[in-house]
Amino acid sequence: MADITTVNPATGKDIKDYNYMSTDEVNKIIDASHKAFLDWRLVSHEERAKVINSIGETLMKYKQELAELMTEERGKILDASLEEVDLCKAICDFTASEGVAALAEDKRDIEGIEKGLVRYDPIGIIYGIQPWNFPAYQVFRYTIANLMAGNSILLKHASNVTGSGLLIEKIFHESDLPNDLFRTLIISHDQSEKVIEHEKVRGVTLTGSDVAGRKVAQQAAKVLKKTVMELGSNDAFIVLEDADLDLAAATCAHARLYNNGETCIAAKRFIVVDSVYDKFRDLVIEKFNEYKVGDPMDDSVDVGPLSSAKQRDTLHEQVQESVKKGATITMGGEVPNKPGAFYPPTILENIKPDQPAYKDELFGPVASLIRAKDQEDAFRIANDSRYGLGGAVFSKDEDKAIDLAQKHFDTGMVYINGYDLVNPGLPFGGVKDSGYGREHGGFGIKEFVNIKAIHVVNKKPA
Repeated sequence: MADITTVNPATGKDIKDYNYMSTDEVNKIIDASHKAFLDWRLVSHEERAKVINSIGETLMKYKQELAELMTEERGKILDASLEEVDLCKAICDFTASEGVAALAEDKRDIEGIEKGLVRYDPIGIIYGIQPWNFPAYQVFRYTIANLMAGNSILLKHASNVTGSGLLIEKIFHESDLPNDLFRTLIISHDQSEKVIEHEKVRGVTLTGSDVAGRKVAQQAAKVLKKTVMELGSNDAFIVLEDADLDLAAATCAHARLYNNGETCIAAKRFIVVDSVYDKFRDLVIEKFNEYKVGDPMDDSVDVGPLSSAKQRDTLHEQVQESVKKGATITMGGEVPNKPGAFYPPTILENIKPDQPAYKDELFGPVASLIRAKDQEDAFRIANDSRYGLGGAVFSKDEDKAIDLAQKHFDTGMVYINGYDLVNPGLPFGGVKDSGYGREHGGFGIKEFVNIKAIHVVNKKPA
């Protein structure tokens, strides 16, 4: 019996079987990864950038194949999968372009010594534990920055996208990157803990739920290894009295339903001031009704199935629990009677703090529509969350919106009058239970480096 069987969530049919690697095989991979690192760390930043470019070029040769496999394994619509591959290419381009300058030695004139040097040296193997919602992007996000920094990479991908993880490994191996600098591990959770403990593994990064983050962070803390945690959220999109309501409704619908609603930084709570609540409500219902659910390979479809029947059932339980505690279903909220892990675009109202729709992350196409008394109340509700990844402010007064975002939004990222998944040029990460550490924007490249100070004294002791 196979350890892993991937399943097409649109049909419920099995795709492929996989077995876990043996402990001996994993240890050999780790040893080879460390050996490759010892050479890679001495390669110049300029040469590393050329290799990063080759990864991006090789990726594009596999764009269609990788996109179709991601759609088959986790149900995202094909257009979104193709966009995801383009985003990975953009990460390669940005890192190759900006990485040399970001890692440049910092020379400082220090009083009392001849000079001081600050270097950003790689530390070794970085182990990434990644989720299924963006099977390629999540990998490229931490991998490319750390390869540029001079580290080597191990990947444990979510089991339901095992095929995608192996295809990504093939892409890296067909580029100019030495093979042992990137390896995909097919392992169990118990084996994963042993990888974290391994003396040659120097850092751990995880993207996933706050529950998983706590567990992995504790495992790494026991062996004093640095971690970066990009965890969940229930992002608040605030619609103020002076907002362009047509823009806000269209953007919020897209930000909630893109990638089947399975995005950590998606809009999840629509917090609308009382004076425009009813009009916004009508507009966003209209927008939600425009989204077609169905076969993710069909170009006319906007929302595919959730990643698995289990994920769909968990989401539906959260909706039902919210309704038991007073929420009302404005649209959707019923599991369709057909094969596949489908769930309709859903809007809940009458949201209260004790409901999952208010306090938890609903990872799927379900929006919580919340009425706020005024601007101050809207930000109070937005920040009344254990999470703090992203959010948005909609107002025709852009300067006011920026000021509010700067001073009153307790999150790592804020969008003004729009929504964009990520931008390689800006940092990505959150606060509170949404985790810690940053990726992108030149920040991720320094998360797993040794910031080394060199003191050039050149004077006799007194």
